[in-house]
Parts: sequence; structure tokens; C-alpha cells
Amino acid sequence: MSASLVTRRTLAGLLAAGALIGAAAVPAAADDHRRDRDHRGQHASSLVIGDVENAGRGRDNRALNSEWVEVKNTGRHSVQLRGFTLTDKQGNRYRFNDFRLEGRSSVKVHTGHGRDTHRDVYQDRRHQIWDERDTATLRDNRGNILDTESWGRRGHHHHSH
Repeated sequence: MSASLVTRRTLAGLLAAGALIGAAAVPAAADDHRRDRDHRGQHASSLVIGDVENAGRGRDNRALNSEWVEVKNTGRHSVQLRGFTLTDKQGNRYRFNDFRLEGRSSVKVHTGHGRDTHRDVYQDRRHQIWDERDTATLRDNRGNILDTESWGRRGHHHHSH
């Protein structure tokens, strides 16, 4: 008797869980659509600043290229980054050229010299720009701030997710 009761209760639990999962899937899809457009009717950005590596010490190109800021595309669609900028607190600015960032992928913006690829682009600078305490700001081609990332208050950067 008790065994069948347990089985029935487990089944009811599974069915309830299934119903919850089913219910949750519908608003999420509708929500996703809303999140793509912000209240002004423009597309909200899927671009965010990802990891930051400012460990590069020294003036040689290898050290400068071990210093980078990652720009991530969290959306499904590719984004043309031409004219988008990445700036530090001092106002040093990197402007993207004709660069298409695929959906769900990222590009590292290195400080030093190198050949741009679809995963890595280079600012072609001779000096470090990212300090131990700094803020990276990503703007679109109209100057709207898409994301900022600060680090260094406690010795290493933190994420604002």
C-alpha cells in the first residue's frame, strides 16, 4: 500500500515539475524579445565587456599584448562594431574598424601591435593604458555607453553581472 502511495506522489511531483518547466519556457521566450528592445524602441545591446587582463608589465610588445580587454557578444546575431569605442579612465580611446563580431563570441582588444583577426584586435600602442585601477567603457558608434567594467579596488577586477 505505502509503496504505491510513494510512487503516485513521486509521479505527481514529476508532473508538477514538468508543468512548471513548461510554464517557465513560454514567458522566457516572450521576455527575450522584450529584452532585445529597450523602452525607447531601440535595440538593447548584446555587447558587454568580458574579462580584463592588465597584468602586462614592461614596454615590449609581448607584455603589451598580454594586456587586453575582452568584448563579448552575448546575443545570437552578429554585430558590426565599426565606430564602436573602448576607452579607459584617462580617455585613451580605441576605435573599432570594420569588424563583425559573431553571435555568442568574443574578441580581445590587445594594447600592443599585431595583425587583427576575428578573435584578436590590436590598438598598436607603445605604452600600457590599463592601470591596476581603471575602468573600461564600451560605446556604440553613436556614443551610447553599452557597458563599463571597473577593477583594482581590491587588487583585481570584479565583474558586474
